[in-house]
Amino acid sequence: MIDPDAPLEEQLARQTRIIDALMRRAERQHEVGGSAYGAFQSAISLQAQVWAKTRDLERTTDELRHARDDSERMRRNLAEALSALDGGVAVFTGGLLEVCNDIFLKLLPDVSGRFQPGMDIEQCLTTIESSRHLVTVEGSFDAALAQARREGASVASLVIELQGDRWYQVNLQGTSGQAVVLLLTEITAIVRRNRSEKEQLVEGHADYLQAVFENMTSGVCTFSATGVVRMYNMQFRALLGLPYTMLQKGTDLAQVLDYVAQHGLIVDASVFEIAQWLDRLERQGRLRRRMRHLSGRMLDLHAYQLPDGGVLLELKDVTLESRATEMLENRVAERTEELTHANAQLREQFDEMARVEEELRVAKERAEAAVSSKTRFLAAASHDLLQPVNAAKLLIAMLVDSVSGTRFAPTVERLDGSFNSIEQLLHSLLDISRLDSLDRGLLPSEVCLGTLMRSVWEDQMPLAQRKGVTLDMVPSMIVVKSDPVYLLRSIQNLVVNAIQYTPDGGRVLVGCRRRGAVVDLQVWDTGVGISRKDQTRIFEEFTRADNVPPGSGVGLGLSIVDRTCRHLGHKVRVRSKPGAGSVFSIEMEALQRRAAAEDRGQAPEAASQDMDHIVLLIENDPDVLYAFTGKLEQWGASVFAARSIDEALGHVRDMGMAPDIVLADYQLDDGETGDRAIAAVRALSGVRVPAIMITADRGNALLRKGAAEGFSVLTKPVQLSRLRPLIDWKLRWQAPEDAAE
Repeated sequence: MIDPDAPLEEQLARQTRIIDALMRRAERQHEVGGSAYGAFQSAISLQAQVWAKTRDLERTTDELRHARDDSERMRRNLAEALSALDGGVAVFTGGLLEVCNDIFLKLLPDVSGRFQPGMDIEQCLTTIESSRHLVTVEGSFDAALAQARREGASVASLVIELQGDRWYQVNLQGTSGQAVVLLLTEITAIVRRNRSEKEQLVEGHADYLQAVFENMTSGVCTFSATGVVRMYNMQFRALLGLPYTMLQKGTDLAQVLDYVAQHGLIVDASVFEIAQWLDRLERQGRLRRRMRHLSGRMLDLHAYQLPDGGVLLELKDVTLESRATEMLENRVAERTEELTHANAQLREQFDEMARVEEELRVAKERAEAAVSSKTRFLAAASHDLLQPVNAAKLLIAMLVDSVSGTRFAPTVERLDGSFNSIEQLLHSLLDISRLDSLDRGLLPSEVCLGTLMRSVWEDQMPLAQRKGVTLDMVPSMIVVKSDPVYLLRSIQNLVVNAIQYTPDGGRVLVGCRRRGAVVDLQVWDTGVGISRKDQTRIFEEFTRADNVPPGSGVGLGLSIVDRTCRHLGHKVRVRSKPGAGSVFSIEMEALQRRAAAEDRGQAPEAASQDMDHIVLLIENDPDVLYAFTGKLEQWGASVFAARSIDEALGHVRDMGMAPDIVLADYQLDDGETGDRAIAAVRALSGVRVPAIMITADRGNALLRKGAAEGFSVLTKPVQLSRLRPLIDWKLRWQAPEDAAE
């Protein structure tokens, strides 16, 4: 019921009200209960409560009396403590003056009577500022008070000067209890000592500065605002060549300038007119001139306007600097002339170089144009070049069969060998042309190495047999990603080289070696071998090893292999020892999956002896058409030869049935193509006739189209060892009656 934290007076008043209420309750005994016993119990209880409250009231009264005594004693102690301090002290509680000592009151006797307890702190500071004894204040009372209040227990200080050269430091310090203490500490002794030390320092420095002034290398002279000499050093007089009597304190500036002009001490004395000086100094505050003295010295004159309106003149002897500058300027002029001449020469050389570069550029463009023309010519003429070769191979094949067992057989064999050499050289030239242009780019795809190796083995077996060399192949079904056409040519070049440089009775082995994620396609031979110095250059064009016999090629095969593999991202390596043979390898990245079967277009089965089938042959070249027809008829086929699509469709109409197989050249006359011819024959006959496309185009686009439209592709010149098995295979597995639409 009573808050113990409330002031004692409030507690005492509340206890008095409680006792009065209890007494009034005792007087109304009829409200306590109906029986005498209940009234008696209520009286006993009420009496006990009255006694307890009375004791509490007495105890509280004693505590209040003791607190008042303690407060009075503390106030007396605080006043005595403040009186014992050396400085003036005033304590403000809640912004009102609580107590101050006698020193504080005596510092400002004219306003001491205004300081009374309860006085506002702002009013107190205003009273201090209004005192006649206050001379100066270094700082602001308002700012110091705001800082003391804002930053809690920090101290805000300022300095005041009182009459009689007395100095006090005023500190305003805020406390955590929202009180502010004003402390005045006398610092007169400190201020006077600092002042004395400063005066002594200035006097000592004056002598020092005078010594420095006299020994300066520059001449210095100062004039008052009225133009009278105030101070100067001897160097100023010496540099100008003035007599001792001319330059003294009190001499007028105009006299000095007139003397200099009359005696011609300065070559151009007109610059010393006083009117020009004053006007220049007034406008800019400074003046600078370089002058030549009568003695030949160069002087730099600097004039500055002083804050009091006077003038400071400074003279410097810059003769050496001027001479050095003049020499430097002369050297710069000479060097500039040399550089100008050199620049002219460089410009002439640059023009000459530009002319030479332009000639080189034109020559390069002509060379590139010639190479490009050659490349385009070879690429465009590949069909025309391969056509007669294809016809000649077919005719030679017919001769071989016709003269077998006669005295002409060796001659025809030599003719066949020579023509094979021509064919290899032509293939090399066309390969280089394609690799140089690569307008269509290489088209890597998944390739089974076993299919390519078997194709090369079948093609080159006749050459190996004629040379008396054993050609073996280790089958492999590893699949890699490469361009099948160019990779086939690379393997073929390595095998042909191995056979060519292996003597009779030797051996050539083709196989693959798996090494983790890569595979090495290797061609081993027991041939003449290659020396170490030749191994570094055999991949260059038209380069052969020193130990190869004459007439064994022009050195293009390995160059084509190297260039092809660089385009495909493969690596070519060689290991060889003269007299022991060589190992050429092509390193490629192996794919994870294995090929399901060999390329169906390569037909591994052996050919039958007779070809009792109807063959529709479409070829626009008469010689090739004649040679093809003769060879197919030798194999037993019935051949319908046509030079155009219309002629081929006429044969189909005359027969009244579909042929067993179509052999079509890709590039026909009048823009016709072999794929259109095959499609037209199939459309007319209503049968998906087996077909073989014969072309000089070695790109992958035609291979993909053949796979999509169901015809095989053979490149020119046609290898008969591959054509006959392919025809038999397609007739066996893709016969018209089995694939009719």
